[in-house]
Amino acid sequence: MPYTLTSKSQVTVPKAVRKALGVGPGESVDYEVQTDGRVLMFPVKSQARQSENPFLKWVGTGVSGMTTEEILNETRGEGWNR
Repeated sequence: MPYTLTSKSQVTVPKAVRKALGVGPGESVDYEVQTDGRVLMFPVKSQARQSENPFLKWVGTGVSGMTTEEILNETRGEGWNR
């Protein structure tokens, strides 16, 4: 079944294709053009996305139960803000 590009050269990925790829809203896909003109579409694995942003591995690892001032005193030493 053919699909028509919008005025912005976009096309909706059919539900069956999204389901087969295991992707949903907000997730990434990538494309690879083959030498015979075919184009492969595949999901971007979460590990690949994490390697793009080195800070993602630290999400949720903060110290809980401490105020910002207590954390700064611990990391910078007493009297850091004088």
